Amino acid sequence: MNVENLKKDTEHWIKNYFKNKGSYNKAIYDSMYYSISVGGKRIRPILMLLTYSMYKEDYKDILPVACAVEMIHTYSLIHDDLPCMDNDDLRRGKPTNHKVYGEAMATLSGDGLLNEAMSIMFKYVIENKRGLEACYSISVASGVEGMIAGQVVDILGEGKKLSKEELNYMHKKKTGELIKAPIVAGALLGAAPKEDVEKLSLFGEKLGLAFQIKDDILDVIGDVNSLGKNTKSDAEKNKATFVSQCGLQESIDFSKKVTSECIEILHKINGNTQDLESLTLFLLNRNN
Repeated sequence: MNVENLKKDTEHWIKNYFKNKGSYNKAIYDSMYYSISVGGKRIRPILMLLTYSMYKEDYKDILPVACAVEMIHTYSLIHDDLPCMDNDDLRRGKPTNHKVYGEAMATLSGDGLLNEAMSIMFKYVIENKRGLEACYSISVASGVEGMIAGQVVDILGEGKKLSKEELNYMHKKKTGELIKAPIVAGALLGAAPKEDVEKLSLFGEKLGLAFQIKDDILDVIGDVNSLGKNTKSDAEKNKATFVSQCGLQESIDFSKKVTSECIEILHKINGNTQDLESLTLFLLNRNN
């Protein structure tokens, strides 16, 4: 499976979805599309499409659901960047949404992307008479026991020393849930055996943790031009991260360990997991 083709298909679907949208409310669509179209690795939809493709061939059938996850992810970034949250002015090498459209429109754009995502998933279930469990898992992962739970701990943890348990909880929720959810959803939509869904769920949980640890590392040693966002911002805001709590080298070692555990889980699945393995290693070695 060619990952670049999956990314192109994702970009094409998103572009078509926003084409000629809106009338008196056109400004909201422009703002939403600005943030979702300014780059990004599209890791979450690609993970769903790769997982689905382990069991089915027609991956384009689930592109709406995969792109809905990217909308949810983008909404979270818009809100994270707001002055009341992380107060960032750079995202993916471009000015953040509120710097271009103002705080009020940025807030509404995040709200709009989240609600559009839910509508897209409802529509998919209605039209295809399947996918309810998969879409429900994405919804839960986005909610107050999922991504939002991690964001709450992140905010409350500023300037504090968190335990490793709290730190793991924060990152598994804030980042991990929306990494795991598309993997699980892809398996469910592909009618994977129950034992595979369970293994892929654990894989997704660990991959999400490794992904966030790597983000923490890159915030310290990364280059702003490669990352497309400001570096060392976590330290400036006194945020609790793996690096601030455990040190740089321990964080690097831990990210490698968790990534190895991801690969081990994939090896226990009967089927071709090569593409997921390659993507897992890419995420470990990335520089942005």
